Amino acid sequence: MLLLLSIPIGLAAGYVTGGRFSRLVHRHFRWAFLIPIAVLIQFLIFPWFFRTPLFPYATSALHMLSYVLAGVWLVANLRFRPMVVIGVGALCNLVVIAANGGRMPASEAALRAAGALVEADTLVEGGAVANVILMSESTKLNWLGDILHMPSWMPLATAFSIGDAILFLGLVWLIAKGMKDEGKESQ
Repeated sequence: MLLLLSIPIGLAAGYVTGGRFSRLVHRHFRWAFLIPIAVLIQFLIFPWFFRTPLFPYATSALHMLSYVLAGVWLVANLRFRPMVVIGVGALCNLVVIAANGGRMPASEAALRAAGALVEADTLVEGGAVANVILMSESTKLNWLGDILHMPSWMPLATAFSIGDAILFLGLVWLIAKGMKDEGKESQ
């Protein structure tokens, strides 16, 4: 959810600084087709809107594949300075997810503070929610896991990681700068 917030916040920042949406739309990103494929993979393998995933097979491998596709897109577009920040956030998430078998460890306290009680209760009972497992002594790199949380009054509030926060900042910067800079390769 945090990453979705980067879109309206980035657009607002772009408009406030004199940017135009048309500049962002006409920005040329190399290999842009990889991002919808990565998002589609995650939509299919995690139960975002359904009780079970649409494709419940090879979840960990496909999850890592979605990160690889997004990573290739990111590297292909490093000429945009915000991509470096996005890359740092993505790398933080990739490292902790890879270390935990394709799942992100989440703090029960952070989930409960965000008001994500269903997810917290499911994880406590030993289940997994989407790509998330309960943080414990057996999970690795917990400090890179979902230890932060959104305020519970926000719709769809949940826990998020340091990597997510860095990604959020990079995406806001990319959108705002993309709206403002006209015809510049390096932002």
